[in-house]
Parts: sequence; structure tokens; C-alpha cells
Amino acid sequence: MRYDFDKIVNRRGTDSYKYDSLPNDDTIALWVADMDFETAPCVMNALRKRMEHGCFGYTKVPDSYYQATIDWFSRRHGWHGIQKEWFIYTSGVVPAISAIIKAMTQPGDNVLLHTPAYNCFFSSIRNNDCHIERIGVFEDIEAKCCDPSVKVLLLCNPHNPTGHVWTEEELTHIAEVCQKHNVFVIADEIHCEFVNPAFGKKYIPFATIADKVNAGTRNKKLKYCICTSPSKAFNIAGLQIANIICPDDSIRRRIDRAININEVCDVNPFGVIALQAAYTSEGEDWLTQLNEYIYSNYDFAKQWIEEHFPQWQVTPLEGTYLLWVKVNTDADQLCKDILNRCNVYINSGSMYGDNNYIRINLATQRSRLVEAFKRMTI
Repeated sequence: MRYDFDKIVNRRGTDSYKYDSLPNDDTIALWVADMDFETAPCVMNALRKRMEHGCFGYTKVPDSYYQATIDWFSRRHGWHGIQKEWFIYTSGVVPAISAIIKAMTQPGDNVLLHTPAYNCFFSSIRNNDCHIERIGVFEDIEAKCCDPSVKVLLLCNPHNPTGHVWTEEELTHIAEVCQKHNVFVIADEIHCEFVNPAFGKKYIPFATIADKVNAGTRNKKLKYCICTSPSKAFNIAGLQIANIICPDDSIRRRIDRAININEVCDVNPFGVIALQAAYTSEGEDWLTQLNEYIYSNYDFAKQWIEEHFPQWQVTPLEGTYLLWVKVNTDADQLCKDILNRCNVYINSGSMYGDNNYIRINLATQRSRLVEAFKRMTI
């Protein structure tokens, strides 16, 4: 069936952080990284059925939850051999990352981060009394990993906010360098379902690369874990469900201990239901059409910017739904001006570490996007 992503959804008055934090009801929200689309019908139907039961006590995560995730990543992304025992479920990818850093570092250690970076990565590192070691997205990590104080690489795959989809060659190099220098890799793969086919790339699970690197050596093995969630792909972040997948028993026990110290070991029953409904053939069909819609929005936005804002430079959106645009001016001030003059709310790149850029959320109805760009052009 065909899904209608042009349907306008009024999110105001629902305690939406994205909309109910805005200065007035006429502001167009192109900031917080959630989508303005209703989730997949298969997810809504499963949630309705669960709601009708009427009891919402503490949740036991069933075997079918693990199997749904295992089957999804095997079928859709070629990541085979995941074991149920490798999972640690939690309330979100950010709490997961914070717990992993707590488990794998000591205060004062360095965590390597490709910048610009998702803003919560900075706080996750600092809140664990670690230092941020910055490196550009396209810089070679070898020199940084030689420093023995660097204990962890936090990899965003695909990358937020630049939209870069890492190639097999890039991921292999990262894995080999981290294996050589005993640097633990946390791969945040929450944006993995959004890849623009126009650039001929695909999402490659870091685990598949790490396992190939480990298979080629008898010496020390690369240690890693993967963080996943259906929250971005199916617009269900408020249901609070995510997974840490870690094949190493001893490291997994350390992470599990940190999860419990942080008290993020319980999950929402609706999140458990939603994941299982999303990771089905119906969910996959909806997601395929969603990607087509989002990347047609990208084509529109890119063409509009090139025509009306030639001084701006659009970064190729290989993945995610977050457009990264170089504006060659103070982005903080530009975003304030756009909000005050045009009533459009976009993110300044300063919160991600680069005040020369803005970030625009394209996961909205085309009519809203067109209106936003018209307002900014006047």
C-alpha cells in the first residue's frame, strides 16, 4: 500500500518538545531530530491492541523482542549471527552511551569524537569526567589513537550532523587502528535506516567490519559494542526503547553494571511492543517509502538553497534526515534572525561544535518545508 506523508499532523498541544517549546503557534519547527509524520500503521495497530488491555505494569522483555531485532538486522542489513545473550536493553541510545563510557573509562581518560557531533555526545563524555578528543570527520584517527589516554572512540554511523555515510574502507581503517591501539569502539547506529540511494552508499553495521578485522588476527581483538533503536526510523523516541549489542561477555557485564548504576534498566511496555511491530515486512515497506519522501525533500531543499541562497553550501545528505549547511557567517545570530524575522526555528551548528553551519530537519511535510523556505527567502 501507499502511505501519505503529505498528511499534516498538528503536534501542538501534545507536550511535544519540538513544538510546544516554540515562541508562538505560527513558528515552523525544523530543529529537534524527530519527525512530523505519524508512525507506521503496523506500529499504531500494535500499540492500540496493547493499550486496550488496560494494565501497564513492569515489563518482561520477551524472546520475540530479541528475535525481531536479530531478524531485522540480518535480513535488512546483512548483520548475521547476533545472539540474544549479547543484548542489553535500555531507555535510549544516549543513556546507553553514557553507561558504556562509565563502564569502559576512568575519570580523566580521553574519548575520541568526530566533530561536529551530536550535542548529547559532549555531555555524555563530560558527565563521566572524561575529556573530549576532537577529530574531523575526514581526518585520519591514527595519530589520536596513538595517545594512550584515548580509551574509547564514539562513532556515529551514519554521522549526525554531517549526514556522512561511512564507507567499508573508512570503517575498516577505523577498526584496524582501534584494534592496533586497544581503543574501544562505541558505534551509535540510531540513524542507520536513513541512507540516500542517490549517492550509491549503504549503511554498513560496524560489527560486520569489526568481526572481519578480528577474524584476520590471532592477537588482541578489537572490542566494541553497537547501540541501536527504532526511535528515529519510526518516530517513536517518546516510547523510550534502545539496545546495546555487545558480543564480549566480560565487557557486557561491566556495561550492565553501569546501566544499573545509572538506573536506566527498565523500559516502557509500549516501546517493547513498538519495536516488534516496526521490525516487520509492513514496517519495512513503510520505511522504504518514508526514505523516498525524505530524500525528495532533500532534492527540493538543495535546489531552493542553490537558487535563493548561493552563499550557502549544502553538505551532501548521504544519510539521516538532517541537512548540514555551511552559511559562512555567525550561525547563532543567523538562526536568531531567521526565528525573529521569518518565524522558522532551525539549529545553529554551534551546539554541535561549528558555528559556521546550520542544521535543518527535513523530516516534515513538503508543504511545511516549502513554507519555511519561502519565509526565509523574503
